[in-house]
Amino acid sequence: GGDIVALTSREAPLPALADKLAALKKDLLFGIGFCLIRGVPVERMTLRQSAIAFWCLGVHLGDAVSQNAKGHALGHVRDLGFDYSKPSARGYQTSERLPYHCDMGDVVGLLSLRTGKSGGLSSLVSSVTLYNEMAKTCPDLVRVLMQPTWRDRRDEIPEGRKPWYPMPVFNPSGDRLFTHYVRSVIRKAQRFDEVPRIGAAQEEAFDYLDAMANGPDYHLDMEFLPGDVQFLCNHTIMHSRTKYVDWEEPGRKRHLLRLWLACPGGPAVPDSYREFQGLNAAGRPQGIKCPGAMLNAPLEA
Repeated sequence: GGDIVALTSREAPLPALADKLAALKKDLLFGIGFCLIRGVPVERMTLRQSAIAFWCLGVHLGDAVSQNAKGHALGHVRDLGFDYSKPSARGYQTSERLPYHCDMGDVVGLLSLRTGKSGGLSSLVSSVTLYNEMAKTCPDLVRVLMQPTWRDRRDEIPEGRKPWYPMPVFNPSGDRLFTHYVRSVIRKAQRFDEVPRIGAAQEEAFDYLDAMANGPDYHLDMEFLPGDVQFLCNHTIMHSRTKYVDWEEPGRKRHLLRLWLACPGGPAVPDSYREFQGLNAAGRPQGIKCPGAMLNAPLEA
């Protein structure tokens, strides 16, 4: 009966899983960058029970951060019939294919409650591998992607910030490479007169990066079954989803829960992340933090 956002790893010690989750956290932030957990028994759980189970896994990896201007720490990935072409629309609220991109926070997690009628595969690609291959074949384009690209905040504007922000796609920092890429918000930022126009070299670099990610050599397509949990590191993995066809019956429609996590002990992030999403007291990316929004975990989309 309590508030889900108040649950911490102390209240949910998970003695049979805690050590495995600690190892997974290390692998997410400093190793392969993704994992798949199977077998959460969502078919015999209520929505609230599923959300609590997912939350308890998440808090062993990091602290949930806000995913929108309303302070939602628990997101619902469902087709709400939104027009993806509009600036404020988010791709996860449609059934359209999502191009390769990164989310906010250190780690993004998804729990599958129900799958669609067809399609909706989860696709992952290593952004570090893409960078390395581009550096071999088209170093000039890599240099383009290390320059700022201007992005649209989609009308979710933190206090004291502009409705757009600059950030490179490739962000070398120390001995690591941090990547953040969302081509749709780069395109949508063109609605602002103050934002520089996208140049021909940038378009070529975006096209090349997209083609590599979508090609057969580097990405992994993953079937997402009910009860599956996927965690991935936003700094080193880009993710996508194929277009899907949903069921007609409301109770059968595709439904995933999502967490964005700020992970204490993670690698120090580049300075560009301060303008992008701000950092919390521990120096971790804090998601979409807008004035007046309190962190909450809604059980409806």
